[in-house]
Amino acid sequence: MVNVDRMTYAASPESLGTWLRHPRHIHVQADICDAGAMREVIATHRPSRIMHLAAESHVDRSIDGPAEFIRTNVVGTQVLLEAAREHWAALGNEAKADFRFHHVSTDEVFGSLESSDDQPFDAYTRYDPRSPYSASKAASDHLVRAWHHTYGMPCFVSNTTNNYGPWQFPEKLIPLVTLNALELKTLPVYGDGSNIRDWIHVEDHAEALVLALFRGRPGATYCLGPRQERSNLDVVRAICATLDRLRPDPAGPRERLITFVKDRPGHDFRYAMDPSAAESELAWRAQHDFESGLSQTIAWYLDNEAWWRSIRDKHYAGQRLGGVSA
Repeated sequence: MVNVDRMTYAASPESLGTWLRHPRHIHVQADICDAGAMREVIATHRPSRIMHLAAESHVDRSIDGPAEFIRTNVVGTQVLLEAAREHWAALGNEAKADFRFHHVSTDEVFGSLESSDDQPFDAYTRYDPRSPYSASKAASDHLVRAWHHTYGMPCFVSNTTNNYGPWQFPEKLIPLVTLNALELKTLPVYGDGSNIRDWIHVEDHAEALVLALFRGRPGATYCLGPRQERSNLDVVRAICATLDRLRPDPAGPRERLITFVKDRPGHDFRYAMDPSAAESELAWRAQHDFESGLSQTIAWYLDNEAWWRSIRDKHYAGQRLGGVSA
């Protein structure tokens, strides 16, 4: 496995443990926007399949600074597609037919479901991105499909819901709220907290990605979700309750720390996926229920304070991002 990573602020070599130096794992520190580097790494290692996960992914950061999202997510995807196409075109017939380019994307490209009664997104939902992040990911999805239809390159796309689990950089909702609650800081909730997301455990998503890499059909779209919808307020309350159980605060339940703040600009109301087609075709189904997955995740952060404490002290202390006025 050749792992190409630019090693930006959210990179965590510790997450690989002993695999970082395993003889079957090769780490190349490079930027997917660097065409020469991408051609070199592909020509050197001649991959049979490519999974494209590299992306700027935090909506709030995209509001504050959209340019980096366009650069990495759009230009980087085009550069990687061209390097992959050059490699694919030179393969023998059997290897060429077996090759796959798997592009990993988000449910946010489909826009916002406006009520809890609206049908979840599926592979036929029209695109309607509403943030700089989702717009950049929508553009990259379209590029991948264009390379498939124009050049015949065997590409496909998977779109998924909000991920959570161990090692997640603490700007995301679940680790951010967990660490703030652990430190007895205020827990900011956008608007009234009614916005709804579908939460998939990272291990379930990773399993689906690997299955798709080897079973995915060129030109297909796989919607990957666990059917675990929760409002943001429900998630924050569940984190408080779990922490109260695992590490009680003598001052009382942590729900007292919840503070409602001005909503994020352009905050989509609800995302939800219908994964039934992907479940059938890939023979996959999410195994973690939200409550046990959340408890496992919070316990991991409690057991790995040295890792997140270093991040909080040096890189990101939990301050609000994406507060630019609409």
